[in-house]
Amino acid sequence: MTVQDETRPAAWKTAMVVTAVVAVGFVAWALKGILTPFLLAVFLLLMIDGLARALRERIPGFPRRLAMPAALTLIVAFFLAVIWMVANNTAQFVAQASGYEKRLNTILGQVAAKVGLHVPPTVEGLVHQLNPAKYAAPLAQGAQGVASGAFVVLLYLAFLVASRGNFSRKGAKLFGDPTSRNDASRIFQRIREGVEGYVWVQTVAGLLIAVPAGVLMAVLGLGHAAFWALLIFVASYMPVIGGAVGTILPPIFALLQFPGFVQPIILLAGLQAIGFVVGNVVQPRMQGSSLNLDPVAIFLALAFWGALWGITGAFLSTPLTVTAMAIMSQFKSTEWIAVLLSSNGEP
Repeated sequence: MTVQDETRPAAWKTAMVVTAVVAVGFVAWALKGILTPFLLAVFLLLMIDGLARALRERIPGFPRRLAMPAALTLIVAFFLAVIWMVANNTAQFVAQASGYEKRLNTILGQVAAKVGLHVPPTVEGLVHQLNPAKYAAPLAQGAQGVASGAFVVLLYLAFLVASRGNFSRKGAKLFGDPTSRNDASRIFQRIREGVEGYVWVQTVAGLLIAVPAGVLMAVLGLGHAAFWALLIFVASYMPVIGGAVGTILPPIFALLQFPGFVQPIILLAGLQAIGFVVGNVVQPRMQGSSLNLDPVAIFLALAFWGALWGITGAFLSTPLTVTAMAIMSQFKSTEWIAVLLSSNGEP
């Protein structure tokens, strides 16, 4: 066998991966408006099922019939509360823009004096150069899209909840052979356990960061402390960039609110310390081998789905990768991809 023959399988596998990634990327991009709200609804349904199971199994005496309605009410209420708080606080930030402009002009003047600029720049001059008028329409469309997108997600969720009782019967029809039915059930069980394990770890880690961060911001007197704490909690579901968003944005607004630099520095140091302890000590011990995803795979999935679907893609990148690894590990032709995605080589 020649060297060319020996390297042919590896080259074929590489070509297959590239082709599959391009095909998935094109389909995902073309069907973005349909897939993103549907997958968000599926993600919410998995959270609801997991919470209902926890209520039944971990709370003694909790009525089994009330577990699903209670979980559905809690998850939907939290989802709507996030949308409301984002919209409400965005309006307040816009109303306080004049105060932020004065503080920014002061900071720009101080920075200009440090670097030796005789004519310091102003916010008005920078805004004029950026020409925000051309961004007004896209921003307005984006704000409208958030509201309409939330409605579509809840609509999908309602239909999924209504039809979830028929999933087992459909599975029995689709997989008539008992062996195939057991294999499909095992794959679904692995996907559910992987996604639920990821959600559980990120939820607890998010709370461990958001609660002390909210207390710290309230003690320092930062405005909208509850909103920033909620943002930190929600951002914890986005790997890599979530922690950066949660630790950078509040200190920036503290810099705009307070006249000095003491509170922003204390807030930045405090948030970094909280994130470091939770992310490097608490979260790895909780996670263990439940997720079993290579950190490089998590980062590449974040970049891939984030580029295709924006914030929604970043939010769903890890659950989608867990799902892909669970499915591909069941077939010989794609098992090697699951091995590469896994952390310990045993997907």
